[in-house]
Amino acid sequence: MGVTGKILVLILAIGGGLVYKNVTQLWADLPAPKLDPQEWWGDEAQPKDYEAYLKNSSEVIGNRLSYPDKTIADLKERLNRTLRLTPPLEGVAFEYGFNTDYLREIVEYWRDDYLPRWREREVFLWQFNHFTTDIQGLRTHFLHLMVYDDNKVGKQHYPVLLLHGWPGSVREFYDLIHLLHQSNLDKNNKYIFNVVVPSLPGYGWSEGTSRKGLGPAQVAVMMRNLMLRLGYDKFFIQGGDWGSVIGSNIATLYPENVLGYHSNMCNNMSPKSLAKGLLAEFWPSLFVPSGFEDFFFPKSNELKYLMEESGYFHIQATKPDTIGAALTDNPVGLAAYILEKFSTWTNPSYRSLPDGGLTKRYKMDALLDNLMIYYLTNSITTSQRLYAEQYAQAQRDLHLERVPTRVPTGCARFKSDIMQFLDVQLKDKYTNLVHSTYHKQGGHFAALEVPKVLYKDFIDFVKTVERKFKIKTL
Repeated sequence: MGVTGKILVLILAIGGGLVYKNVTQLWADLPAPKLDPQEWWGDEAQPKDYEAYLKNSSEVIGNRLSYPDKTIADLKERLNRTLRLTPPLEGVAFEYGFNTDYLREIVEYWRDDYLPRWREREVFLWQFNHFTTDIQGLRTHFLHLMVYDDNKVGKQHYPVLLLHGWPGSVREFYDLIHLLHQSNLDKNNKYIFNVVVPSLPGYGWSEGTSRKGLGPAQVAVMMRNLMLRLGYDKFFIQGGDWGSVIGSNIATLYPENVLGYHSNMCNNMSPKSLAKGLLAEFWPSLFVPSGFEDFFFPKSNELKYLMEESGYFHIQATKPDTIGAALTDNPVGLAAYILEKFSTWTNPSYRSLPDGGLTKRYKMDALLDNLMIYYLTNSITTSQRLYAEQYAQAQRDLHLERVPTRVPTGCARFKSDIMQFLDVQLKDKYTNLVHSTYHKQGGHFAALEVPKVLYKDFIDFVKTVERKFKIKTL
């Protein structure tokens, strides 16, 4: 081999080594970052004596939040101003977004049927115990249902943290809460739970921050601090949407506190995971149980669906305050923007229906309850900022998608959800994926749409954790 050949071999060797090193660095597992458990998000300056602040702010205050008649009357007046809605194109249902003919029907129902019963709906919303407490400078709202000692007899008893997402709220979980907390509804049920359901910061009655940087990782710190304040140093987590991301972050950062993490939107966005997902399409039978291939393949359908449904995501991740300003004090626009998600994220085929299929899987009062929480608390802008914070550079630099999560993990897949991940992808992140299921009915809002199915899946997960990891009731 001549000198030129030797030089070429040397260059190729060096280049190959650099490529291998870069790929390894891109795919390698990383240690968990250390986040400040005292990071301050309140408007006022952080107290110099943080321990004194914790003592003074640890009080958990019961609330019955209500709204005066004039607020409801003002909303009704705003709902009268719908005459300038642009008619839909001929033959168009929900393909261009919310059908304005059907939007008029919803507005009429909201104004003339739902609002006159608002005090009744308030009673429904306050059927559980509502509380607020101060966490890292922010007023934090949550539901908290504790099990009396007499009801624990003969039961497996654990705390569980339920985490919602956008455009949801604590209202999504009401049916699931009953199932988790009232085991006497089924004599054969051996499980009962202390249930904690917080409104995420900037959502509902939880205060939003005026400072940049409160992303899903920092929210995870706050949610863990809330559970510790309530006396739960070990607990299960269940969540979808942002609740899935935040729950995963809690399990990743604080495995010593998490008995198990269960999600109806398991995902792994690491480069290695995404590469595996693309390769799996060539040999689907090697990666997917028979009969469930259409959950994942063809990937072109999933990508098309994501392109159609992710416009909101790009807006909220880049200009949340712009769309927030358009929706604030605009109940009709807010209804169209939020309720559209409960149509197409529940089942993509509902785009072809003139009513978006909204009442096929939900009661209209339940959808309006959730909508009222956003409207009355004026939280649409603060809720959307979480998207922008997730994709800020400081959040991306944490690389939490490459930090292994070693706590017991359960994944419940619902066919009509926005996206799906294979076990082979998830196990790179969740090294103790002990529960993996597939449900052909259900979409993105499983807790609201199919609460009994989600409940059974969660209980099956808890049983698996008990069996494999020998945990005992707390």
